[in-house]
Amino acid sequence: MATDPRLVKDLASVLDVTGTFAFALSGATAGVRRRLDLFGVLVLSFAAATSGGIARDMLIGAVPPAALTELRYLALSLAAGLVTFGFYSVVSMHRNPVQVFDAAGLSLFAVAGAQKALAYGLHPVMAALLGMITGIGGGIARDLLLAEIPAVLRSDIYAVAALSGAGVVASGAVLELPLVPTMFVGAILCFSLRLVALRRGWQLPTARAPEPPPPTGPS
Repeated sequence: MATDPRLVKDLASVLDVTGTFAFALSGATAGVRRRLDLFGVLVLSFAAATSGGIARDMLIGAVPPAALTELRYLALSLAAGLVTFGFYSVVSMHRNPVQVFDAAGLSLFAVAGAQKALAYGLHPVMAALLGMITGIGGGIARDLLLAEIPAVLRSDIYAVAALSGAGVVASGAVLELPLVPTMFVGAILCFSLRLVALRRGWQLPTARAPEPPPPTGPS
């Protein structure tokens, strides 16, 4: 089914902007919780909001990345950082806001990244992988700046959720399904899977290294 290119561009832009703001809130909220100063909160907000998109654009050859050429990304991330810094009590009213904002950014970036990769002619399988990379980039940047092991490297259902959402978009392209419903389903799947995994404690298997032998004393 043919899709209006303008619709694709507009929808991807909306998802990109919304995901940017969601990840910016996630980064800023994490920064406030760690008691960073204003500059630190804004840096964390911008890094969380744009790292995934920058990685995506660099990999598909869309250079310089949109996050570094369009001021709206900087403006959105700074606005989210300032709002969170100044009105943290309001932002934190939701239960565990960092995880909610992070799940929203993850889902929106995953489907938008997959769609942009498809628009650049990538194979659907690679587009799904690139959508996953787009989704997890912001969370990785946020965690690394806070000196934490990124969630994607732990046992959390994080990258798998992003890959699931991006995979729906890639599969929809192969099956020539309508774009808007496909992206909506992909985003909802990713968001729901991430939050349900957090609530129910779903985890991937973790590596279990053998225990080192006990030290032997002098005979």
